[in-house]
This record gives sequence, C-alpha cells and structure tokens, in this order.
Amino acid sequence: MLRPDQMSKVSVTGSKGVMPSVIETIHELNLVHLSDYDGSWADFDNGNPIEGAEEASEKLVTVRALESTLGLDPEEAEPSGRLDDEWEARLEGIRTRVNELDDQRGEVREQLRLVSERLDRVEPFAELGIDLDLLTGYDTVEVLVGSGSLATAEEALSESDEIRAYETFTGGDVVAIVAAPADGATGVIDDALVGIEFSRYELPDTDRSPDVYAEELAQKRRELEAEIDDIDAKLGRVRIDEGGFLLRLEEELTIEVQRAEAPLQFATSQRAFVAEGWIPSEHYDDLVAALTDAVGESVEIEELERADYDRHGAPTHAAPVPHEGGPAVDTDEEDADAEADADAQKAATDGGTSGGSNGKHAAGASAGAGGAVTMDDEPPTVLDNIDPARPFELMVKMVSQPKYSELDPTLLVFLTFPFAFGFMIGDIGYGILYMAMGWGCWKIFDSDAGKAIGTIGIWAGAFTVLFGYLYDDLFGMHMEYLGLGWLPLAGSLNKGLQLTDWAVLWMVLAIGFGLIHLNIGLILGFVNELSHGLKAAIYEKGSWILAMNGLFIWIFSTHMIEYKPEFLVGTSSETVLYAGPYNLGFEGLPEVVGILGLVALGIGVVLVGIGEGVAGLFETPAWAFGHVLSYLRMVAVLLAKGGMAFAVNLLVFGAYSNEEGYTVFNLPTYDVGAYETQEFVGLVHADPLWITIPLAIFVFVFGHILVLLLGITAAGIQMLRLEYVEFFQKFYEGGGEEYEPFGKERTHTAD
Repeated sequence: MLRPDQMSKVSVTGSKGVMPSVIETIHELNLVHLSDYDGSWADFDNGNPIEGAEEASEKLVTVRALESTLGLDPEEAEPSGRLDDEWEARLEGIRTRVNELDDQRGEVREQLRLVSERLDRVEPFAELGIDLDLLTGYDTVEVLVGSGSLATAEEALSESDEIRAYETFTGGDVVAIVAAPADGATGVIDDALVGIEFSRYELPDTDRSPDVYAEELAQKRRELEAEIDDIDAKLGRVRIDEGGFLLRLEEELTIEVQRAEAPLQFATSQRAFVAEGWIPSEHYDDLVAALTDAVGESVEIEELERADYDRHGAPTHAAPVPHEGGPAVDTDEEDADAEADADAQKAATDGGTSGGSNGKHAAGASAGAGGAVTMDDEPPTVLDNIDPARPFELMVKMVSQPKYSELDPTLLVFLTFPFAFGFMIGDIGYGILYMAMGWGCWKIFDSDAGKAIGTIGIWAGAFTVLFGYLYDDLFGMHMEYLGLGWLPLAGSLNKGLQLTDWAVLWMVLAIGFGLIHLNIGLILGFVNELSHGLKAAIYEKGSWILAMNGLFIWIFSTHMIEYKPEFLVGTSSETVLYAGPYNLGFEGLPEVVGILGLVALGIGVVLVGIGEGVAGLFETPAWAFGHVLSYLRMVAVLLAKGGMAFAVNLLVFGAYSNEEGYTVFNLPTYDVGAYETQEFVGLVHADPLWITIPLAIFVFVFGHILVLLLGITAAGIQMLRLEYVEFFQKFYEGGGEEYEPFGKERTHTAD
C-alpha cells in the first residue's frame, strides 16, 4: 500500500505489416503506458500516422463541434451498438442541418441585439412623453435629455453664467433640459453639468412618436425571441434524435485517431517498428497472450526491465536486455537500414535470443544483463491502496503525483486526516450534517474528484460523530440535558471549556500526536533517502529524528524537573498526566533517560551541521521543536469551535449555574427556578415571546450553520496544513508521472 504497483518496461518489435494489428490489440488491452522514442537508434525515426488519421481527426473535430452546438450531454443519451456503413452520409446530413439552424440562430440573435439597442435608446424618450421633433431643430436654445438628480442638475444650471434661462421636464427618471445660452456661448448644458452624475441619451433616429416606436420595437423583440426559441426547439429535436449517434461516432473516431497517431511514439524504419512502454508487472503475461492471439509469432515481445525495490525500498531497474535484432550503423544509409530491417524482422520471426516469441526475459527482475534501452524514462506511478483509502489519493495528488521511487502517503493521510478533523470538531449534530454534505457531493458530481471529495466528507463526518459522542456534544449541548446521558461512553471525554484540566490534557496529547506523525514522516524520508546510501539517509533524516526525539524525551523526563511545568511531569495532585481527568500513571521519564535525550539532541544537531551546514543549524529550532508545537492548533480549533457553539446556545437558551457550579443551558428539561444563580436569560425566555421565539430560531439555525461552515475551513485547512507542511515536508517530493495507458474504455460503442 505504501508502494505503487510494480511496473515493467516492455518492448514490442515486428514488421510494419503487423503494426496496425499490434496497435489495435494494445489499445483494446488498455494497459500499456507508451514511451516516446528518443531518436537514439541510427536509421530509426519516429513513425508517421497511419493512413486516414488526418481525415478521422477532421471528422472528430466536426462531431465535437456539433455536440457543442447542440449542447449534448452524455447523460442524456445511452447509446450502444455499432455504427452502420452509412454513418458518413448521416454525419454530413446532421452537419448541414445543424449549421443551417445555427446560422439562422446567429442571424436572429444579431437582429435581436440591434432591436434591443434601439429599444434601449427610445425607452427613455417614451417615458419622458415628449415627441422627438420637439427635442431638436432649435437655433436659439439647446436641448439635452438624460437621467440623474433633477435637484443637482438644476442647481448646476442656475450657477452657470453662460445660461440665461432654462426649463426642465421630467418623466419617471428621465430629465429633459432646455436652456437659452448667453450671447455667443455654445454647449452650455454640457459645461454646466460637468462634475455631476448625469447620463446623456442620444436622440433616436426616427420620426415616429417615441411610445409608438418603443411598442413596435418591443413587439419585434418578442417575435425574434420566439423565433430563437423555435430554432432552439428544432436543435433540441436534433439533439434527441441524433445525440446517441454522435456520441457513438465521437468514441469510435477518438479510438481511430488514437490508434492512427500511435506510431508517432514508435521507432520505425522502412520495414520494421519498435514500440516500448510500461505495464503493471502482473499484467505482462496478459500482454503477451493478447499479442500472441492477435499476430502469432510475428512480433518479438520483451520485458526489458522490471522496476523493483531492494531491501531498503529503493527502486532498482533490471539492466536492459540487448535487442538481438537491434539496428546496425553503416556508412551507407540504405544498406544500414536494410540490415536493421532484416535484424528486426529476424527478431520478430525467430524470437531472438533474449526472450523468444513468448517474451520471457531471462534477466527478469534481476540485474546483470547488458544492452541499452532506447526510450529512457521513469516508470509511471500506479497507486495501490485499499478501497477506503483511495479517495484520499486526491489529497496527495493535490500536491503532486508520487514518484515511482517514493513511498505513497495516501494510507497515512486516510488514517490521520478524518481522525484529527473529528477530534477538532467533535459534535454529533455537525458530524451528521458533514456526512450528509459529503453524500450529497458524492451523488451530485460525476467526476472522480467530486466523488473523492464527497467520500472524504463522509469519513470526516463519521469521526466527528464519534468524537461528538465521546464529548457528549449535540450542537454544542450535552446529551445528558436531553435525557440521553445513560448511553455507554457518552461524555467520557470533555472538550475542556469549563474543566480546564481537559484542555491541558489535549495540549499534551496533541504534542504526542505530532511527535508520532512527524516521526512517521521522518522514517519514511529515511527509507526514501536510502536509495542515495545509508550515509545520506543518516545526515538528511536520521539527524532530525535524533534531534527532535532527544529534545522531547528530555522535556518529558524528570531531569531538571524543578524547571518544568507540573502538567508535563511530576507526582503532584495537580499533574494532569498523573492525577487529572484520567490517571495515565505517568510521572515522567527517568532522569537518566532525559540525559540520554540531551545526548541524542546534541548528536542530531552535530549531524545536521555536517549534512546541511550552517543553514541547517538555523533550522534546528523549527524542525526539532516548532513543528511539534504546530500541532497545538488542533486544540485551538477544538476549543474555538466548542466556544462558538456554546455562545450560540447561550444566546438562544440562556444559562445558570448548577449545584456543582457548572454552567447549564436553560433547556425545558431543567428547572431554572431551582437555582438562584441564573447567569443569562436567553431569547426563548425573554419577552415578548412573539418576537423573541422567531428570533431565537433564526439565531440558533444561522449560528450553527456559521459554526458548521467555519468548522470545515478551520479544521480542514489546519489539518491540511499539518499534512502538507509538517508531515509531507519530512519525506515527500512528488513529481511522478501519471499512468496513462494507451486505450479507451468504451461506454457508447461495442467493440
């Protein structure tokens, strides 16, 4: 689970005559991640697309364009079966019909745009109620129509020295201004309105009454909109009638184009080809069997190398197998090519000496064979996780795809993220809602990412319910208040909002969780670094393991106990770990162990200095101490979210102090009259009830929704930070290649 699926580099060699059959077989198998030929063989070049690739690509573009125009959703049709022999004529008919309708729709939309613009220009004048011929054609006065504050406009006009007199007319929000300028002045209205908000309307080009013209344009717009609806309905019928056919055709053409363009990744000469790629090792025999069934003894299949792991977990590639029929270099290009073709054909017919037609590579997974791999690349990564953990691969890939040589942290994220999220929120009500939100996300989204997010939400909600049960919290209220306190283990834990010993305990245990989490990360990093040698692993990761653990061993020891807080070590009755909410029986590590911790810290710091220099020494406080303390943010979120829910309930129900002195919400199951220490009167107990009860409902619902959403951001983001920054930083680099097998799963067509 921490390692990806083992991959094998395979090679398929044969004559060009069988290349189409080989491509079709590999495509249908959908297992081989093809490698690009790097041009390293003399007289072998990257192949050319198979005949018909360009025509198929053009038709595929046409089909996808039609699907886009029709707004075709694959979910609307569930086509199956084969394409008939008349599909090209049918496609041309659909293309012609759809293009005609689309062109008509484009023309009508352009007409609609022009009509709408004209209507927008004339509507203000229709609202004003003045004929257009009365607003133009004057020599001694200026006229302007627009919208803005009438009082502000009149004030500006009054203050203008260039205006002898003016008059304003209004209709709705539209203002018409007629002004007589002073002798020789022009543009006086525009000058007067500079600096104020006033929009000017251009006079429509028509001799008809504005209201009549506006009604005509409105009617024309309705007709054009109806025409567009009619065209959309016709396109909808085409979508219903031909959608299945287009989906089948797109899938078939996509497969045809993929197959036709596959030789671009091959090494080819005039007569032969060599194709290489990666396949999960467990499926190598499936590849051999499929190709043997398809072309018999006409190809040479070799397992060039198997990406294996030695005892340290580092990747080791089996040495490449020499191609018995590998091309020869000759000064005469034609003779060299002929010789290479002959050799390649020989390998394809007699099986060669390194594997035969069955592709049984003598070297297998061990090193030692000679030769050269022509297409040198790293194996792609195929993550191998248990089913419950697979949705959490999304969280890992958000950083980067793991390298084949790296340990995959998905399982560890699965084990820690929901647990920590539930610990921080810990409420049955919120947990149920988180699970409902996750289920809704899983149902709504069809993508793998959407379903992964939904599943992660369900897991996080489940742990939130679990911790809520242990905390005895239901929307911030104890189940005991609701008569459910008899349930086993309910309320066996406490968030620490009132019993502060619990909060201190959570702080100590959060540090313990951080130490475990970070140690796992450093150990994984140590294993990864072993690929560079034991010395490198010790300097890079072993030094930090010693420094961090040595420091905290000393902190939790009785060495120099007089300088340490009692909640960490000691036997005082106030010591949380010994006599707090739970008697953990821990009085501190022995003094000698603390001294050994200091020694380990010193050795770790020295190794850091040797391995990373002065820069590493400056990072020691952060790596050895600060990163561990960063896990205290979990306790901060726990207390903050608990406090917010407490505040919401306090506003709604009010509270009083019970006989033990703890704050209790004034719920109907409690009699506030039994106590004289009422602390706060909630909305449900205030007057007048006809106002306070609806307000209480609003505050309760809105307040808890707010806490719910903030819980997602706070707990989710904080734990993601701990995973990505603190944990991944210790071992994870990423940058691996995604496994993309050559092939396509058929969903709309039959093979």
